[in-house]
Amino acid sequence: MKKTESISLVEEPAQTGSPERRSGLLAALSFRNISAIYIFIVLFAVFAIITPRTFLTPGTWLVLLDAQSITVLAAIAVLIPLVNGVFNLAIGAEVGFAVILVAVLQTKLQLPWGIAIPLTILVGALIGIVSGLIITKGRIDSFIATLGMSSILLAGLAFLSENRQIIGLEDGFRLFATGGLPLVPDNPAFKITNPVFIMLLVAVVVWYVLERTPVGRRMYAAGYNPDGARLSGVNVARLQIASLVAGGIIAALAGVLLASRINAGDPTVGPGLLLPALTAVFLGSTQFKGGRFNVWGTVISVYVLAVGIKGLQLLGAQNWVSDLFNGVALLAAVGLSRWERTAKRGAAIRRATPTLRRPRA
Repeated sequence: MKKTESISLVEEPAQTGSPERRSGLLAALSFRNISAIYIFIVLFAVFAIITPRTFLTPGTWLVLLDAQSITVLAAIAVLIPLVNGVFNLAIGAEVGFAVILVAVLQTKLQLPWGIAIPLTILVGALIGIVSGLIITKGRIDSFIATLGMSSILLAGLAFLSENRQIIGLEDGFRLFATGGLPLVPDNPAFKITNPVFIMLLVAVVVWYVLERTPVGRRMYAAGYNPDGARLSGVNVARLQIASLVAGGIIAALAGVLLASRINAGDPTVGPGLLLPALTAVFLGSTQFKGGRFNVWGTVISVYVLAVGIKGLQLLGAQNWVSDLFNGVALLAAVGLSRWERTAKRGAAIRRATPTLRRPRA
């Protein structure tokens, strides 16, 4: 009898745990958790039916994958400071400044592109240090500090470029962004380019640091509750500076890839990446992590937004549609992010507070 009872006691949790596992799977697959994937499926189906000859071609998707890899890098550069509670509104200007700087180093200073690239990335890190010191030591709000830094960088790139394209870059520099892994031996143009591989490498590294290391946990703590993090011994100021440095490095890398792709220093490219990057980060925060900024939600959001814009362009939409699409998506993403956090906080309060029952009459 005792043996039978012990067996029944062991088997009961397995039976009661099965519904919990099912409910966890349903929650993971819910629209609230992975809405971007469901939106992607809908967009794909709609545009595949309306414009199958252009939308479904492999070339369209390879171009989309390559073009948006730089947007993903810009979004990750925005994401890292946001995890620490710091807004970086200078990210577009940082990318644009890197585009001009790497071109100037090659043309005016006659430096080889193998030296110009690391120097440009180093300058990106220095920009992050300056922004971090202004915010932490100067005690200036990150909105104001990075907005001012953006204006300074825009003035700098206009001065260096004299408001015109810088051409005459080294031939080998173009291969940095246009080279890649051919998918068809007879067609070298049909390939996955280097920016895609670099983007994936950066995404994996940032994901690992944020989600799998003590540094990442401290960064999330500093962004969610900086005062509580300081009381726990976390050096919030140091983390904020480091996050802006990391963002500056990634933004400079994105600028170098962008300059390599167009094989010129163009002062008009780069600054326009701020809006799609912010949109992707806030929309990505509503995916997978319930209102928390995360890497893979950001990556997926970039491509979901890009698919929507690309489909509209294939239908003959004007160029301003992309700005409209990103603007509406940003407002919706911020609203969803706020609602997600409020709902999650309210649910936690309800679980922690005992239910008050009215006395029976």
